[in-house]
Amino acid sequence: MRVAVIGRGFGERVVAPAFQGVDGSEVVDVVSPRDAVAVDALCRRTDVDLIAVHSPPFLHHEHVLRAVEAGHDVLCDKPFGRSAAEAAEMRDVAKAAGVLHFLNFENRYDAARRSMFDAAGAGAVGEPEHVAFTMLMSVSRSPLRPYGWLFDAAAGGGWLRAMGSHQIDFTRWTFGEIVEVGGQLRTAVTERPDAAGTLHRCTADDGFALTLRSERGVSIVMDSSSAAPMNRPLSMVVVGSDGILEESGNKVVVHTPDGDRELFSAQPSPNPLLPAMQRYAEAIRDAVHERHVPSDMPTFDDGLACAIVIDRVAGSGVSGP
Repeated sequence: MRVAVIGRGFGERVVAPAFQGVDGSEVVDVVSPRDAVAVDALCRRTDVDLIAVHSPPFLHHEHVLRAVEAGHDVLCDKPFGRSAAEAAEMRDVAKAAGVLHFLNFENRYDAARRSMFDAAGAGAVGEPEHVAFTMLMSVSRSPLRPYGWLFDAAAGGGWLRAMGSHQIDFTRWTFGEIVEVGGQLRTAVTERPDAAGTLHRCTADDGFALTLRSERGVSIVMDSSSAAPMNRPLSMVVVGSDGILEESGNKVVVHTPDGDRELFSAQPSPNPLLPAMQRYAEAIRDAVHERHVPSDMPTFDDGLACAIVIDRVAGSGVSGP
């Protein structure tokens, strides 16, 4: 499988090495998403099987449509475009063209997250009833991240889209479609200088608090920030009828009245994003080779479902500075 990557950030640092490290996969080119000539030339290439779109979300629509129109299978990063309307059009165009389409919810292939999914599905804590997710990070505050698309709502920015999309996907995948949505967005750092030092007002969130309910009746709360004063380990707790399933850092534990049982533990990786992405790259290689996408692989359908939830949160009221 020959892969071409659009993206000099996550695309070049993580996606390209992941595909290059998979047997039967070769990365033939990596181009800047802001180089329109290079992107156009890449999409016109006939020696490419899959185009991986890891441009900023305000360029997803343009780049995905170019790739699809050229007949390529496509992997697109999250957040999937700037809105559910853009997501729907990209999904519909890909389906009409008959190409394979994948959404970069690579966390489904993270070992700890897969352990949580498997344990919840196997009834390790009985019937799931409630999920609580917390992730506090200082990645946009210490050191202060310069102004860019992440802090511009019109460009598809915001911590909910950038990071919350992964957690929304996990709850949909594990506990069923989201049928009730509420929440607040917050902006702790209201102004940021760009790379040249010019100050800009931030129009996108750097934190969020969500309350959701799945079609299986599971209540879900999520609280996250990219502008906390320090990093704290990720925490996810699934409360079931018979026990509690907990992911904290790199460990997954089942707590029951009879005691605790560790399901998974791993040492931190030098590049913590690479192992899950490489497992996803292997799955994509197989799907492209066999021309078949397994039901649990994330596709543009999942990207659209997540975008609908995010749009509903954004429309339910934003708590600003």
